[in-house]
Amino acid sequence: MVAFHEAVGASLGVTAVDQRALAVIMGAGSVSAGELAREIGLTPGAVTGVVDRLARAGLARREPHPEDRRRLVITAAPGAFGDTFAGLGKAMAQLTDRYSSAEQAVIADWVARTIDVLREQTRILNARSRP
Repeated sequence: MVAFHEAVGASLGVTAVDQRALAVIMGAGSVSAGELAREIGLTPGAVTGVVDRLARAGLARREPHPEDRRRLVITAAPGAFGDTFAGLGKAMAQLTDRYSSAEQAVIADWVARTIDVLREQTRILNARSRP
């Protein structure tokens, strides 16, 4: 998984953290720098660097906030990921087709529970590392 995302990053000219930020931006539609920082666990200063890299790569842009023109929001450029994940989508669909609906339900349950465990363990590690 890490190697795949490194390859994606190399093809787009961004880091794995930048990709995570872009996914958050795309999911939200638009976010402030502070919201993005909280969501991905970075300082506001570090998020500035992330957004700068995304903007230079043509993947995201800063725009005036729709309700407060003094503030900025970050939005993804249309088609930001392009066809980068097209091959993965096709290959994963072929893999999924190998399993029955019942098997897919078990796999989906396992993945969802794994994500919950990882989030909780991440929260615990982050709490330990904060002074």
